[in-house]
Amino acid sequence: MVIDEQIVKDCIAGKRQAQRMLFDTFAPTMLGVCIRYCHDRDEAEDILQEAFIKVFQNIHSFRGEGSLAGWIKRVIVNHAINYINKRNKIARHEKIDEIRETEIMDLNDTIEFPDEYNPALLLKLIQELPEGYRTVFNLHVFEDYGHKEIAELLGISENTSKTQLFKARRWLKNKIEESKQKKNY
Repeated sequence: MVIDEQIVKDCIAGKRQAQRMLFDTFAPTMLGVCIRYCHDRDEAEDILQEAFIKVFQNIHSFRGEGSLAGWIKRVIVNHAINYINKRNKIARHEKIDEIRETEIMDLNDTIEFPDEYNPALLLKLIQELPEGYRTVFNLHVFEDYGHKEIAELLGISENTSKTQLFKARRWLKNKIEESKQKKNY
């Protein structure tokens, strides 16, 4: 279903039918975004519901300069980050120099997946990442944020962002290797 300009205008006017159409159109995709930031589906659904309230409260600020989907995604991601920040579970003082220089070289290594690797297992592994690792990993890998942007968004240093990403990648790489050995993919 394509959302046209009139539906956006109707959402601004508070028309429930238009809001339902907008929600039904974008919720499945945006739930996928939320799931990447959460430990489980229930938490993701809560974040999605709360974020869509923000979408409807602020849809008047959508200027049509980019895609509506992109604008909604930004609202969803920002809400997920605010939710995480409220829980304040990201290690905020970890320094990158705690990582050996040789390990930093591995930061740009790719993670090797078997051809038949199960995407659902990868999502499950991402959900199992410790909160700080998962948040930085999602922002950097899926949302394409730089470390400076991540640091500002999360109230951490750029070095902490780099450290969290490094550790997330190392953790995922180890878990993927374990699943390869168990033929669990």
